[in-house]
Amino acid sequence: MTGLSPPLSELLLDHPIFRESIRRIRLLLAEQAAGDGGLAGQLAALTPLERDVLERCIHSSGDPAIAGDLRCSPAGGGGACDRGAAALAAGALILTDTAMAAAAVAPMARRTFGNRVACVLDWAPAAAPEGSTRAAAGMAAALAELVPGTATLPRQPAVVLIGSAPTALELLLEQVAAGGPAPALVIGMPVGFVGVAESKRHLAASGLAHIGLEGSKGGAGLVAAACNALLRAAWLQAASAPSVLSSGSAAASP
Repeated sequence: MTGLSPPLSELLLDHPIFRESIRRIRLLLAEQAAGDGGLAGQLAALTPLERDVLERCIHSSGDPAIAGDLRCSPAGGGGACDRGAAALAAGALILTDTAMAAAAVAPMARRTFGNRVACVLDWAPAAAPEGSTRAAAGMAAALAELVPGTATLPRQPAVVLIGSAPTALELLLEQVAAGGPAPALVIGMPVGFVGVAESKRHLAASGLAHIGLEGSKGGAGLVAAACNALLRAAWLQAASAPSVLSSGSAAASP
């Protein structure tokens, strides 16, 4: 690849500390798999892109124990990761449940396809409605406004990141089940102990393209790491297609 744009050159040249971290993560995963046949089978079944997502989630969390908890749904023609990467490459809006997740993914979005990044709290009321949460209320308002094919979301469905609020995830799933437009991808890894396991089970059974994490672990850093891995992989793949790269900035949602 010659004549790469500065952002792409920067992405290709990962910081040495990051490269060393990934090398050590791979050694740790190999050690874990050597003593756990089930985990070995899970890791062997991952596609290269799914493996990339897993490694970056482990790097973000510092927790190799999540290796067996990552779940990527199948999605026609490939998998959830491939579907999400394609949507991001086409300029999909990235919608998060927290400002922290938005802040963590925004730099990579700017350096790659220029995707718009928004947080549902921008639509949320100042106080949580009775019996609900600000994140759920914000998700409802955001989904009502961000309708694919309209002026607010002209290109395609959003990629949705939920790392904190299971209530927002449940609201999203209810809206889709009621006939609302489905996101291109849901990265659903809410963290905690109340409503988290239930929302993750509901996501797994929803039929939506999704990346999830079983158990109580999750968080803004993990969903952002997964999304950043998809952005980076899609941008590097686009390096061999100059027409894709040249339209990257134009693909950004308004």
